[in-house]
Amino acid sequence: MNYVILAVVAIAVLAPILTIVVAAFSPASASAAREGAFHPGNFAVAWEEGRFGQYMGTSVLVAVIVVTLSVALSLLSGYAFGTMTFRGSQTLFYLFLIGIMVPSEAIVVPLFFDLRSLGLTDTVWAVALPQVAQSIAFGTYWMRAYFRGVNRSIIEAARLDGASPKRILWSILIPMGRPAITTMVVLMFMWTWNEFLIPLVMSPTGEFRTAPLGLALFQGQYTQGTALLAAGAVLVALPVVIVYVFLQRYFIRGMLDGAVKE
Repeated sequence: MNYVILAVVAIAVLAPILTIVVAAFSPASASAAREGAFHPGNFAVAWEEGRFGQYMGTSVLVAVIVVTLSVALSLLSGYAFGTMTFRGSQTLFYLFLIGIMVPSEAIVVPLFFDLRSLGLTDTVWAVALPQVAQSIAFGTYWMRAYFRGVNRSIIEAARLDGASPKRILWSILIPMGRPAITTMVVLMFMWTWNEFLIPLVMSPTGEFRTAPLGLALFQGQYTQGTALLAAGAVLVALPVVIVYVFLQRYFIRGMLDGAVKE
């Protein structure tokens, strides 16, 4: 019965995905239908007409900036909150949590005017830095939970051996926490890649449009047909799928470790 239930859920989850993939290979027009039912050339047409090369290049650049800065800073802040005691630590940690609780829609307008006054709008930093702040809020919470769950005897033994806090973090805790860190990387990459509102608002001229935004514009400007639109959707989703496939072992292990600790 367990396998029956899992099979039903799997079909329900995979059916929409398979529908999009099948539509991406279907004929884009009546004339194309006369040439056959299988059209892999839809991806090349969508890539060219939708300018997905430019948009995905911007998405990769933004994702690299956001994930790199967010992971590095989250490790440091999570290590401080998870292993150290200092005045105001609880209040400061709750301040970090505001970044998780407050949605982007509530702050994007004043944030746009702040960045415009600094001359950062229509730059990659205007698209990346707000997402760095949001990701650090989650990353601090995530890594704090991991560091608080580490056996304290390991840290104490390292201190007795003369290891500095920096050495404990980089040589002991980070190698031990590879699943948790990998899970955080995958989640941050996925959220950054799929972000729509911040690139739309922070780049009003469209110079730094990301792939999801480009897909929305492709639907409105280039085609109303489902085949090319489905091909564009597959192209936009493919990087996230590739990252997850390569890191799924660590991702699942990190999620399960977090569930056990909770």
